[in-house]
Amino acid sequence: MTIDWPILSFLVFSPLAGAAVLLAMPSQRMRLLRWTAIIATLLPLALAIVLYIDYDPIKPGTAYDEQASWVNIPLDKAAIGGGAAFDLHFDYSLSLDGLSLPLVLLTTIVASMAALASTSIRKRWKSYYFWLLVLECGMLGVFLARDLLLFFIFFEITLIPMLFLVGIWGLFDRERAAIRFLLYNGLGSAIMLVVFVILVVTAGFSIEQTADGAAHFMYSGSYDVIAANLSDPQAYANQLAQAGENPFYLSSTMQMVLFVLLLIAFGIKLPIVPFHTWMLDVHKEAPAPVVMIHSGILLKMGAYGLIRFGFFLFPEQADRCATLLAILGLINLLYGAVIAFRQTELRLVLAYSSLSHMGIVLLGLAALNEIGLQGAVFQLISHGLISALLFLLLGAFYERTGTTKLDELGGLARSMPFMSGALLAAGLASLGLPGLSGFVGELLSLLGVFDSHKVIASIAVIGIILTAVYVLRAVMAVSFGVMQPRFESLKDARFIEALPIVILLALVVLLGIFPAFVTEQLHHSFDSMLQQLNLRVGG
Repeated sequence: MTIDWPILSFLVFSPLAGAAVLLAMPSQRMRLLRWTAIIATLLPLALAIVLYIDYDPIKPGTAYDEQASWVNIPLDKAAIGGGAAFDLHFDYSLSLDGLSLPLVLLTTIVASMAALASTSIRKRWKSYYFWLLVLECGMLGVFLARDLLLFFIFFEITLIPMLFLVGIWGLFDRERAAIRFLLYNGLGSAIMLVVFVILVVTAGFSIEQTADGAAHFMYSGSYDVIAANLSDPQAYANQLAQAGENPFYLSSTMQMVLFVLLLIAFGIKLPIVPFHTWMLDVHKEAPAPVVMIHSGILLKMGAYGLIRFGFFLFPEQADRCATLLAILGLINLLYGAVIAFRQTELRLVLAYSSLSHMGIVLLGLAALNEIGLQGAVFQLISHGLISALLFLLLGAFYERTGTTKLDELGGLARSMPFMSGALLAAGLASLGLPGLSGFVGELLSLLGVFDSHKVIASIAVIGIILTAVYVLRAVMAVSFGVMQPRFESLKDARFIEALPIVILLALVVLLGIFPAFVTEQLHHSFDSMLQQLNLRVGG
């Protein structure tokens, strides 16, 4: 099938169109607002499914690419005693490849499920759904933007809705959680912006031929231009000399500095210990549908940014830091698992579980081979689905019981067998039971890191065992044991809750028994990228 219309732009901005429709609707019409928002999330889901079906991983480069001139600032360096005139140029550039495609599909799935799960919201429905749709627009833009300025803008767009969604609709300490979220992520964004500015002015130079055959010099935020210049510094130096610019390109030391800065910037978002404390507050205080998006998607933006801008722009530096990354991943995995075991609050058990599972992602990335990278991204997809399902169930339990403390819950399998069964299935997926998606991501990541860091990989197995311990402890505490009398008459899942539960669980099973649904796309993407970057594929 040939798609010759701007489907990527429609995909990114369709939630924003839905948000605009909400603004024109009466604030008191809760049911109408809810279903309008749900429909607005289903449109990008349908477009993402079309893209996934139509995507051809064999096609070299990106399968879809939309580009238009956006910001162009002419600068005359001769007027200030410099060289020739040039432009500072940024494009509206969206592009889809095998790395971004599964994350885009994951985003649309989780956003739709979160909209369905938002029945527990009891106030300011219009504002809530408005910010939810704006957040989806920002997340989709992050995974599709191929210009540094555009990526940064979409990245920042996600901060504003989350600030309001946590600060207004959260629990008792919601304002503190929202402020900490903004401060930590704002710091990460500031560091990222510094790196992007340096990349534009040092590696963003290109020469284009105008209609009359003259050479047109520009510095741009094009990801592809910057990647090409960094991969071939001699050709880049020749371009600069042709334009009368100093033949300067980033030294190896400066590239290492930029890689470390990107590791910090995106490590805050991922998060990497010790930059994780803000994430615990959000998981604890935000409403369950918002945490579904936060844990399922927003944390993945950190990993995506690290892969896209850290690993693919600075592969040599990533290789030199591989052992450090493996150690950081091991710390995340073990620290999160140990602390999760000690928690008495189900929200915090799941929060530290997310921290621990992001350690597996770091281990896969540290492998720097195809199987490890595939495992890292597969783990992102798998954890996005599993964590969304777990927090969906947590929200349903909290709405009925008014608590998520493990010592106050118990025996819920008798009054809510469907949701308790789904909780058990989600827990088994989280601990990596074969046949479910969590097993595949963990297996590929560990196989990859065993090839390059055998000792660290061997220790990491302890974290997998600990995961089984704290997950089963939490599930047993909620579903079995002595039930409080006030919980005996609780009702099981309503249809609008059961639908997203079944969908998410079905996807977890699908990826567990048919992982090629994701790995086939990743194989071709990483294979070509690793060859282009001259990295040796392990195994």
